[in-house]
Amino acid sequence: MATADILIAALFNAAVLFLVTAGLQLIFGVQRIVNLTVGSLYAFGAYFGASTFEWFAAHGGSPVLLLPVLLVAGVVAGQIGFVVERVLRTVYARDESFQLLMTFAFVLMFQDLLRYVWGAQPRILSDLPSVYGRITVGEVSIPTYNAAVIACAIVVAVALWWLIERTVLGHLVRATAENAAMADALGADTKRINMLIFVLGSTLGTVGGALVIPTTAASLEMPIALIVEAFAVVVIGGLGSIRGAFFGAVIVGLMRALSLTYFPEVEVMAIYLVVVAVLLVRPYGLFGRAWQ
Repeated sequence: MATADILIAALFNAAVLFLVTAGLQLIFGVQRIVNLTVGSLYAFGAYFGASTFEWFAAHGGSPVLLLPVLLVAGVVAGQIGFVVERVLRTVYARDESFQLLMTFAFVLMFQDLLRYVWGAQPRILSDLPSVYGRITVGEVSIPTYNAAVIACAIVVAVALWWLIERTVLGHLVRATAENAAMADALGADTKRINMLIFVLGSTLGTVGGALVIPTTAASLEMPIALIVEAFAVVVIGGLGSIRGAFFGAVIVGLMRALSLTYFPEVEVMAIYLVVVAVLLVRPYGLFGRAWQ
């Protein structure tokens, strides 16, 4: 595989990883919840996206609308975050162990939900991205669909930066993250902020799952496979940092592409060697900080 092909594969994987882990970082940054349901939401988005486009195509929809249909499906699927957040709200003030147990309970429930609704057989939208063709620059050729997903991730990164750093809502979100009790005392509706952030984080996860489905199969193993990479991204980038999610996703994407190309037997180990190296040099991650 040429160097350009490895880089393209790495960037596509990084784009999807960033969408998912950005949601994970948002939720942790405000609510201090290490959300184990991130992998389940990713898989739910993949299954829901596949079913939505199959329904769309069965009713005469054009394959050219694959990307917008999957985006809409991912956003719609993300609204399940309202339900999850309403339940998790009961343990916000309790010890972190209760939060972990609650989110793990959701992982198990999602696993049964996926099996009940879609069965145990993998689902895939085969060959559909080819309808968009390829973009060729010199000797480098990239599938247009992959380029569009990478562009979506970049737009989301910029939009999240603008939301957090340049809007009133962003100031309220940061105030809630720093001191929720003080923000509440000053009149901020912290319950609504918590819900908005959780649903936004969940939606990023389901959108990532929906966008990846044309290139891989939706399966019951997706949550575990995603969690392995997502938490590597979080540790490398720093817990609670959107910038860390971006750069962590790029690093993990590159390591995964390189190891799959040259040493597929040690794919996971290669990623976690980077994790160990970062922890030894900077225990809080590249862009993280100590928290209480």
